[in-house]
Amino acid sequence: MTTGELTTHEIERLAKEFAADPQHRLLQNALTRNQVDEIAMDHALAISLERSMSHQLDDWAVTNQKRSGRCWLFAGLNLLRVGAAAKMGVKDFQFSQNHLLFWDKLEKANFWLEGILETADREVDDRSVAHLLTDPTGDGGQWNMFVALVRKHGLVPQAAMPETVASSSTSQLNRDLSAVLRQAARDLRAQAASGEDISSLRELKAETLQVVHKMLSFHLGTPPQTVRWQWADKDKGFHRDEEMTPQDFANRYVGLPVDDYVCLVDDPRPSSPRGRTFTVEFLGNVADGTPVVYLNVEMDLIKRLAREAIVGGEPVWFGCDVGQMSAKDDGVWDAQLFDYDAVYGHTTDFAKADRLLHRASAMTHAMLLTGVDVVDGTSRRWRVENSWGEEKGDKGFWTMNDSWFAEHVFEIAVRRDALPADLQAALDAEPIVLPAWDPMGALADG
Repeated sequence: MTTGELTTHEIERLAKEFAADPQHRLLQNALTRNQVDEIAMDHALAISLERSMSHQLDDWAVTNQKRSGRCWLFAGLNLLRVGAAAKMGVKDFQFSQNHLLFWDKLEKANFWLEGILETADREVDDRSVAHLLTDPTGDGGQWNMFVALVRKHGLVPQAAMPETVASSSTSQLNRDLSAVLRQAARDLRAQAASGEDISSLRELKAETLQVVHKMLSFHLGTPPQTVRWQWADKDKGFHRDEEMTPQDFANRYVGLPVDDYVCLVDDPRPSSPRGRTFTVEFLGNVADGTPVVYLNVEMDLIKRLAREAIVGGEPVWFGCDVGQMSAKDDGVWDAQLFDYDAVYGHTTDFAKADRLLHRASAMTHAMLLTGVDVVDGTSRRWRVENSWGEEKGDKGFWTMNDSWFAEHVFEIAVRRDALPADLQAALDAEPIVLPAWDPMGALADG
C-alpha cells in the first residue's frame, strides 16, 4: 500500500516534464515579470466590449466606499438617492453612509451577541459557534439587512454625519470591536456554563454594547437625533426643511417602497429547489427586524426582471462575485475575459453550482445596475454603478457582458409585484433554513 508521499522520483519527473516543453520557458519568462491576468487576457475580446447602452439611467457621479466593505450600504443608498435628488431638484445627492455604518455595527454587535447566547450550550468548536467567532462585526451585508437599518434608524444627508477616517478605512475599528466581542463571548459562555440565568447574561451583554457604542461614537461620530436641511436646487431656488428625525427624513425623501422589495437569487445547486424561499442561520443585523429571506429562481427570470426595471426607469441593486474575470483598470467583466486554461494547459469545467459547492465562489460585492443594452428583446450587456471611485471604467461606471451576469451574479432586489403570481405566492412559504456556513449566506463586503 502506498503512503501518498510526494517522492523524490516524482519531483524529478515533474521537473523534467516542465523543462521538456519550450513553451513553458516562454511562459515562465513572462509570468515571473508580469501578473497572470496581463498574460491571460483575451485582447481581442477586451477591445470589443463596447460601453454604449440602449437604456441608460445614470447622469450622476459615482460614490467611493474607500477602504471599507460597505458596498451593500452604498449600493442601497445609491438606489435611494436617485429619487431623493429628483424630489429636491438637484443633480446629485448623497445620504450619509457613515450614519448607516454606525447603526449597522451596533445592531450587528447585538445580533451577534444574541447568537452567542443562543449557542452557549454548544462546544466552542461547534461549527456554528466557530462560524460566529470568525467575524463578529464585519462590514458586509445583504439587501434585507439594508432595509432593516433604513426602517429602524432612518436616513440623514451626508453633511449631517460625514465620513471619518474610520468609516473610510474600517480595518482597525473592526479589529478592536472584534476583540471586545470575542472576549464577551468567552465570558458569556463561561457564565452560562456556571448556571447564570438569562437576565444575568443579558446584563453582561448590555455592558458590552455600552463599550461598543462608545467605540463607535469615538470613531464614527454621534448619529444626529434630528437634522435641519437646506439646499439650492439646480435652478438656484433655495429650500429649507425644519427639524426632522432621521425617520422623518427617510419618509420624506425616499421615493421607493423599500419594504415591497424582495430578494431573488440564482442558486443552481441540486439541493436548492427553485421557487422556494430560504434563510440562513444567524444571518442578519437587526435582531427585531425582518429576517434575511430570498427566493431561488432561474437566472433567465432574474435577467428579465432586472432588464424590465431598468427599461422602466429604475436602477437595480444586485450582488455578485466581483473578482471573477474582472479587468479592474478597464472596468469590464466578461465570462471569457481571461484564458487561464491556455496559460496553464488545463481544462476548466467548474459550473456555477460546482463553484458554490466547493467554496470557489460566493457573493462578495453589491452594486447598482444603471443601464442595459437590449437587442431583440434580450440583454447583451449591462452598465454598473460601482462604489470604488471614478478612477476605473467610465468614471467609475463599469461594463458587464451578459455572459458574466449569468455566471457571477447571485442576487437582485426587485419589487414584489414584478414577480409572476405563483412566485409571489411562494414568498409566503416558510423558508428552508440553511446552516450558518452555507455560501448563500455570504455577505457582500467588496
